[in-house]
Amino acid sequence: MTLQTRARPGDRRGRAVPLVARLAATGARLQRFEPPLGAPSRITDARFSGPGLLLGAVFTAASLAPSLLPRPSVVQGAISGVSLFLGYAAGTTLSALRAYLGIPRLRGRLHEAVVGAAAAVAVAALVLAAWKQVGWQNDIRILYGMPPIGPDGWPLVAAVTVLAAVGLLLVTRTVAWAFLAVRRRLNRRMPRRVSALLGGTLVVVGLWAAFTGVLVNAFFAGANALFAPSDQVVSSGSRAPTAPVRSGGPGSLVDFADLGAEGRGFVSGGPSIDAINAVTGGGARLPVRVYVGLRSAETAEERAQLVLRELQRTGAFERKVLVLATTTGTGYLDRNGTDPLEYLWNGDTAIAGVQYSYLPSWISLLADQDSARETSQAVFSAVHRYWSTLPEESRPRLYLYGLSLGAYGVESILGSFNLINEPIDGALLVGPPFVSPVHAQLVAERDAGSPASLPVYGGGRTVRFASETRDVDRTAGQWGPTRVVYLQHASDPVVFFSTDLAFTPPAWLRADQRGPDVSPRMGWFPLVTMVQVLLDLPGAGSVPMGYGHLYSAPANLRAWVAITRPEGWDAAGLARLSDVVAKRPHPYGRGSVSSTS
Repeated sequence: MTLQTRARPGDRRGRAVPLVARLAATGARLQRFEPPLGAPSRITDARFSGPGLLLGAVFTAASLAPSLLPRPSVVQGAISGVSLFLGYAAGTTLSALRAYLGIPRLRGRLHEAVVGAAAAVAVAALVLAAWKQVGWQNDIRILYGMPPIGPDGWPLVAAVTVLAAVGLLLVTRTVAWAFLAVRRRLNRRMPRRVSALLGGTLVVVGLWAAFTGVLVNAFFAGANALFAPSDQVVSSGSRAPTAPVRSGGPGSLVDFADLGAEGRGFVSGGPSIDAINAVTGGGARLPVRVYVGLRSAETAEERAQLVLRELQRTGAFERKVLVLATTTGTGYLDRNGTDPLEYLWNGDTAIAGVQYSYLPSWISLLADQDSARETSQAVFSAVHRYWSTLPEESRPRLYLYGLSLGAYGVESILGSFNLINEPIDGALLVGPPFVSPVHAQLVAERDAGSPASLPVYGGGRTVRFASETRDVDRTAGQWGPTRVVYLQHASDPVVFFSTDLAFTPPAWLRADQRGPDVSPRMGWFPLVTMVQVLLDLPGAGSVPMGYGHLYSAPANLRAWVAITRPEGWDAAGLARLSDVVAKRPHPYGRGSVSSTS
């Protein structure tokens, strides 16, 4: 106070003293709400760790920055809530660790001033991020061609943030309470340090067993029970085909009702002969479409043999092109990947798929990796074994195709079979998920100077990468007879999610490696970026075509042209075909396939 009265007008020290005093007063008030060592005595204790709240505010501010995809208010609230909890947990842990190690902390007015200053910085960061959040989201939405949003969603964001953070905190405090209860009982029979170690071990093992053995199994069992009935629903647009070259049609070895919702849509859809002739000029054949559902046979091996017999029955081995397609979780085959190929080859094609799950892709990505791998390998083994016995000059070209978890299934084929004697002709892998080991290895071992978002591997001799805006011809050099293409978007969280994001900045976020569909404002923050990209996953298919996990028909078409090298197409013809496949009505099976081959 004396210093303040002696300070001359304009003296900065005179203005600094009241500021320090105000910060100290703020810090003192904040500490009244903090329990000793940040450990509440009850699960519902309203006192909170000061360092936890400060770091939680910083994490929450970071969570408002853009990630790969635009976010609805509920998703933003979930991301912010999880981030707030992670920051709080980190701050509380650091505070407890400091106390445990006996590291002294500042005391008196200086400590209170530091706390007040840290609180001011954290609140300022949070307010600034909240003010900019709508603009950051609109940057992405404008990039994607989506309408901008306003600040009216903020009440929902705030409510979900608080609910998510409080819910996670209560769960954590419950676990801590369980640990203390176990430790107290063990303290009666053994030394304190031993009881703490053993008690912590028992709680962790118990939680892990409950989570993996009860909660996870119950979740997947419930999901199967929920989605299995919808697989039996027959939509009005998918009627049983009348052409013998389709599974479920006349003479088919599988019943139309057993193909599942996606299988029924696949065999009853696709371009007709007239539609193909309108683009190619005539001479088209009705494409062969073979499909086997989960209910068509008991085991993966039996379904594989059924696919082989269906291919033989439909004359698929007499077509020019044969594609073994691994489906996504529900049995879905993307028409943006299948239809362009059938146009491109004037219908002289055969495509086969097998269902291995009832679950949507985001669930089957966690639950059905083994099923996807087992089914893919069984189908390929059965078909490739027969195909390799046919005369080389008359048998069809053999290709593999997969979207999302289907791409993972294709990778399991490429990495598990010796294809030296009878190699396949190529493969198209679209939106390979982050669990794909071959993709991860290719990116890690990419050629120097090529970006992680769209790498070049081995000079492009066998494998090449493409995106919505960059084709495979960006890679110079000779391409061998077997051509493999990865089609991926830099904005696809299904491709680029990784737990490494928690503590390691990804290469694909560097300025020189960032894709054009990723916001230039997206940055990296420990833990928070992983949560952002993780919660981008469910919305990866809810963005405009050509972004996220939605791959357009023209992009697939260009990839198929590069892989299969069809004859008789010039640039004008391909441009016309690209326009046709881009403008098709989206739903499968607007009317049944009734033409004959």
